Amino acid sequence: MRFWIAALPAAYFLFFFELTGMGLVGPDEPRYAWIGRAMAQSGDWVTPRLWGEPWFEKPALLYWMTAAGFGTGLGDDWAPRLPAALLSMAFLLLFYFRLKAEFSPRAAGYASAVLATSAGWVAYSHAAVFDLPLSAAFGAAMLLLLPALERPKEKNLVAFAALLGISALAKGLVGPVLAGLTLLCWTARRGTRLVRDLARPWPLLAFAATAVPWFALCYARNGPVFLEEFFWRHHFARYLAGALEHNQPLWYFLPVTAGFLLPWTPLVALLGRAGLWREPRAYFLASWAAVTLVFFSLSQDKLPAYVLPALPALAALAGIALADQRPARVALVVCAALLALAPAAAAGLPTALESGLLGALKQARFSWPAFAVVAALCVGVWAAERAGRRAAAVAGIALCAVAGYAWIKHSAFPAIDRRAGTRTFWRQVEAQRDSICLGQLRRHVVYGLSYYAGRRLPSCEEAPMPLRVESDGELTLRRVLF
Repeated sequence: MRFWIAALPAAYFLFFFELTGMGLVGPDEPRYAWIGRAMAQSGDWVTPRLWGEPWFEKPALLYWMTAAGFGTGLGDDWAPRLPAALLSMAFLLLFYFRLKAEFSPRAAGYASAVLATSAGWVAYSHAAVFDLPLSAAFGAAMLLLLPALERPKEKNLVAFAALLGISALAKGLVGPVLAGLTLLCWTARRGTRLVRDLARPWPLLAFAATAVPWFALCYARNGPVFLEEFFWRHHFARYLAGALEHNQPLWYFLPVTAGFLLPWTPLVALLGRAGLWREPRAYFLASWAAVTLVFFSLSQDKLPAYVLPALPALAALAGIALADQRPARVALVVCAALLALAPAAAAGLPTALESGLLGALKQARFSWPAFAVVAALCVGVWAAERAGRRAAAVAGIALCAVAGYAWIKHSAFPAIDRRAGTRTFWRQVEAQRDSICLGQLRRHVVYGLSYYAGRRLPSCEEAPMPLRVESDGELTLRRVLF
């Protein structure tokens, strides 16, 4: 009961507090939200359309979630964001109960605290992009497969296959490929029985029932251009040739994963303990995490969110290791100490989203009050561990992390909205919407302003207007004399 008393308010501050404190940011959020809104308005839930034209970058799941938000009367910010936050919460509940059933209540509680308060999971629970739906659907599939690893359970195999099909609706072939490679690792150690069980008719039918209909309908309505754009350009060309030019070094995802796990990154040191990998389910979780990291490290296109599907597996392993009751005092104290980064994150996040990480480092600020709180927390964690009260130590870190995220959102989101978003600027100029054209602007500005305008705003080259939106560090509206 005490767990749930703490978990409910923590969930609010983690996932719903200031959820729309900033408008949609970056090029992806407003673009995807536009498509979802267009589906709700047109009633065509098959062909994604951006500015009236078919857009085959991603499959339909996120668009359906956003369209459902608009269908219930939510506004331009709530409709895209709330479904992702609710899905994140639902997955965390499944995550807890599956780990509780497979391992122990203690391991499940530790793992859930780690995942719910890890920086990457919190960040993407606030973003109307495809990575959280993929991670939730794929992660749920993998968790439901755990009971069937060594003892056949057809209902689990069918549920796994159905959810894997849903993951294909979230991000195409990514979920099935990651699952297939993980099963390959499992087969290398434990034999082929599980794969043979999954190849039976009911799991195959369950996968086909969830994955195939949308792809078949979209192809029927749009023809070969759908296959070429969706599968070739946005799957194979991106992976093999870096078609979108998001090139990064091979080691790129090591620091990204470390950052996504904050403040729990030091717990990775516990995962090398002897005996952990002899447990078959832990080996499966480790294969899941390793496959995700290696697969995307080999990709020519790399974006930070690609490794989000590995976080549930890493959090589960951390929870299992913490429940082992072996010494973890140093690791937990360092986790607590890392919360001192919260003031720097709050100060630098707007700059990071506006102009990149290097600029954000210059904005980092030291806070004596935060340092004092974190120092007291470190002492408390050390004392709790010494007294054998690990649950209190983990809970203290998690609750302070919740407070840190709430502070970051309250202090940074308004600045992000002004500096890296378009919502605030659009509200200032909306009354003159019929006289506005767009100058030479970055694509996230074009997508964002058009989204909030509810129509594609013309470029000044194609349709000159009396008022021109320009950007010289910040958005401005300039009157043009003809």
